[in-house]
Amino acid sequence: MVDTGLISMLILVVVIIIALSVFFTFVPVMLWVAALASGVRIGIITLVAMRLRRVIPSRIVNPLIKARKAGLDVSVNQLESHFLAGGNVDRVVNALIAAHRANIHLEFERAAAIDLAGRDVLQAVQMSVNPRVIETPIVSAVAKDGIEVKVIARVTVRANIDRLVGGAGEETIIARVGEGIVTTVGSSNSHKDVLENPDMISRTVLGKGLDAGTAFEILSIDIADVDVGKNIGAHLQTEQAEADKRIAQAKAEERRAMAVAQEQEMKARVVEMKAKVVESESQVPLAMAEALREGKLGVMDYMNLQNIEADTQMRSSLGRTNESGPKPGDDA
Repeated sequence: MVDTGLISMLILVVVIIIALSVFFTFVPVMLWVAALASGVRIGIITLVAMRLRRVIPSRIVNPLIKARKAGLDVSVNQLESHFLAGGNVDRVVNALIAAHRANIHLEFERAAAIDLAGRDVLQAVQMSVNPRVIETPIVSAVAKDGIEVKVIARVTVRANIDRLVGGAGEETIIARVGEGIVTTVGSSNSHKDVLENPDMISRTVLGKGLDAGTAFEILSIDIADVDVGKNIGAHLQTEQAEADKRIAQAKAEERRAMAVAQEQEMKARVVEMKAKVVESESQVPLAMAEALREGKLGVMDYMNLQNIEADTQMRSSLGRTNESGPKPGDDA
């Protein structure tokens, strides 16, 4: 038979192992020991309470250890509240450490606000220490002489931590610099002035205070490349001349159409007049017949009229024959 005492002992050992596993899983004893070893005093009950609040203790304790080692005065409640708000505690602490080492004044509340606003607070601190260079795309501008000038500028910016929340981003800086380049080139009398003095663009643009309302501070604007493009003025004049020519052609076509219409109208009126003449001539025989019946016209008078008409027709035929016949001096 199996010894009952041995079975009970095995069951007790299994229960103890399970209990210890559950305990060490729920209670981060090793994390608490690591905090004590690092000089960070935090109660084991506080760690258990974090578990109950669904806060991962390591996400709070490890950044707290880094902050205390760096000499920052950060409390557990601040880190935990930022974690519960959806922020990145580790990134905020790293930003505070970087700002502290670079002698940049940055409080935890401001860093947490920047992080919750969706900006990378660590990158902002790094940009404050190490300025960033932003290269604009090719900006096309036209001088007063009509020549196109293509400019590429490099803008050196430094993050302004005080304006990170609510400040405009890099796209605004690029747009404002492009606008300043277009304005400066457009006010130049000749494109040669821009080619001779490209620093004129940087001085003028930098003096406009383009970083107002942005999250950056512009340190310098340098012209990287200046190229000459098309002759926009001549191209526009050519297009205008072509448009004027088309307008003139359209007007001439309109006048021609009106002249053709008027000619057709005149031909129609001529046909109409001929019809009226034919209609009037058709009344002559009727009138003569009426005159004969009434005795106003004699038979001899009518015969003389017929003879005159026949003589007229004969003379007309002879005249047409002479006109179409051979000319004097031609061979027979």
